[in-house]
Amino acid sequence: MLDNFVLSSLIFLAQIPSQEQQFMVLKKQLELYGFQVLIELPPQQGAYGLLRPDAKKIWINPVVFDLQIAVPTLIHEGTHAAQVCAGKGKITLLNLDLEPINYARPFFNRYQDIHRKDLEREAYTVQTQPNAFELVLSLLKKHCK
Repeated sequence: MLDNFVLSSLIFLAQIPSQEQQFMVLKKQLELYGFQVLIELPPQQGAYGLLRPDAKKIWINPVVFDLQIAVPTLIHEGTHAAQVCAGKGKITLLNLDLEPINYARPFFNRYQDIHRKDLEREAYTVQTQPNAFELVLSLLKKHCK
């Protein structure tokens, strides 16, 4: 019985993409939709990730790999990419029917500009969902045709 449990657990784990695989899949998907993903320091000091809508460029700070937050960071920027696609080149809200977790609130409440705060609320909300990886891929597919 224990052998069956271990075997089924290993099979289940083998089907879950690793963090590295998720990062590469999402990076490739973003690139297929015309976004350039750069693994280098963003032009904004202190940022883990940054998207420039007009250039369709996404910067991912290399430190996120050491901090083990590369996938959530790319999911966050991927959400912004879906917002850009939905706005036909201008970043706009997706109006998702999701609520942010309490842990995420301080990250977007620090923004003074209400439009920027709402955009960040959506990105942090998607980033912190249990199905964040699948969710961001579906948002990109829906909005970045």
